[in-house]
Amino acid sequence: MGKVNNKLLILLAGIVFFIPFLGGVHLFDWDEINFAEIAREMIVSGNYLQPQINFQPFWEKPPLFFWFQSIAMQLFGIGEFSARFPNAIAGIFTLLLIYSIGKKLVSVRFGLLWTMAYFGSELPHLYFKSGIIDPVFNLFIFLGIYLFILMYWKLKEIGVVNKSAVFYLLFSGVAIGAAILTKGPVGYLIPLLTWGVYWILNKFRFYVSILRFAILSIVALAVTFTWFGIDILVNGTWFIKTFTQYQIRLFSTQDAGHGGFPGYHFVVNFIGCFPASVFAIRAFYKSKPEDPQLADFRKWMLILFWVVILLFTVVQSKIVHYSSMVYFPITFLAALTLDRIVDRKVYFNGWMRFGVIGVGSLFALVTIALPFLAKSIDVMKPLFEKDPFAMANLDAQVRWTGWEALAGMEMIAVVVFAIIFMKRGRLMRGIFTLFIGTAFFVQLTLFFFIGRIEGYSQDAAVEFCESLQDKDCYITTTGYKSYVQYFYARVKPQSTNLYTDKNWLLNGNIDKDVYFMTKIHRADELRKYEQLEELYSKNGFVFFKRQATDLNNQ
Repeated sequence: MGKVNNKLLILLAGIVFFIPFLGGVHLFDWDEINFAEIAREMIVSGNYLQPQINFQPFWEKPPLFFWFQSIAMQLFGIGEFSARFPNAIAGIFTLLLIYSIGKKLVSVRFGLLWTMAYFGSELPHLYFKSGIIDPVFNLFIFLGIYLFILMYWKLKEIGVVNKSAVFYLLFSGVAIGAAILTKGPVGYLIPLLTWGVYWILNKFRFYVSILRFAILSIVALAVTFTWFGIDILVNGTWFIKTFTQYQIRLFSTQDAGHGGFPGYHFVVNFIGCFPASVFAIRAFYKSKPEDPQLADFRKWMLILFWVVILLFTVVQSKIVHYSSMVYFPITFLAALTLDRIVDRKVYFNGWMRFGVIGVGSLFALVTIALPFLAKSIDVMKPLFEKDPFAMANLDAQVRWTGWEALAGMEMIAVVVFAIIFMKRGRLMRGIFTLFIGTAFFVQLTLFFFIGRIEGYSQDAAVEFCESLQDKDCYITTTGYKSYVQYFYARVKPQSTNLYTDKNWLLNGNIDKDVYFMTKIHRADELRKYEQLEELYSKNGFVFFKRQATDLNNQ
């Protein structure tokens, strides 16, 4: 009965926290809008085989996640809710999966602790309410690695494993194949590096036969060929070539605006995985379980953590969600420490309290101070005086009441009560307060802040594009890259490929009106074209129109 109740409780928590208000705020440029637009264009064009942006081939990502989004859009309509819905479902499955793994490895309590650590940490929770690829991608990779571990345990007779090694082998390959179909070759690279490091630590002894590894790889490849193979037959090999070239560039060059220092992912994941990260540190160096299964699983999780962190430290582009796969090992290691705290084998000592208070206070301070700074926005403007676009962003009419600081006050209360409970020996209550309270903090922050932040950053551009949804026209950006115009203007397939030629749109004999979006510091580049009419500017964006030329003169 307990098993049913715990899983039902987790299911309900996932539904209540992850699904409501998914459509409460516009999708954010770039990734959220990019992916949602690909799914929308699949529906509009009927082409589900080849991802497109602006109805031009988009070869940076495989289509599986976009298929999920397009299914949601066909069920619930095209919009923000549908774009984010697949990740909400992935979040529920993730919580149920790690509860089941934790229960089998150690106990029901451990399963709940691991689930709370994942559910109640900042970024792990937040990403399940987003429209980016990584939550689904990470779930497939983790499932593939876990099934591989079960196969290994079955072969080596480590602990009790119920099903056959062949079963785990085949389904590990399926999961890895699904990961590749979600985000590309990195879906195979991360497991491969993880298995390779385990092989090195095993003193180069083959813990799994080459034949089994080959079968797993063939199964994964077969899954990917349900798309790649058909695409080659229909479109030739050009997509795979350009896709591969892009992946190489991604690992070897820095995307504009996405640079960072070498320790970027360490810092981001320590702060972003609060509070789990504070407790995980202890399990990195002083936690060697006696149970052979648990000890080996810890070893796998440590390897996975270091593989992901070091891999994306090498990658030149530094983006927060690139290393989000570490959320699994971080929260598992946190659960190891928490379980020992509850058993009083580890003390909730001074540095743990310092970590909880320090990082918790950082979140609280920012969310308390921001509303009052925003109400006195002129005080902040000197900080952005060298960035005219940011200065103009701050002119947005965003209403702040001061009540937004309640999110920060809630975080302070969570930290204070959690520490009080734990110091008084009410350990499970303290842990529950800390992690469930942090989950509520994420919800409050989203409710109070995300829409207002969008008001400064992109709301003017979205509003303009939405006004063009019923117009048969061209729309493009100049001087910056964006996907807003495609999704929010609901662009349609065009009868000519010239619409992708900026020079034609500016100077050619156009058959439809053209709308241009630019940023305030690039507007003069468009003002020199006499044929363009400047419509208006708002919050750092400037909008222009060029009327269709007389078709008789073409």
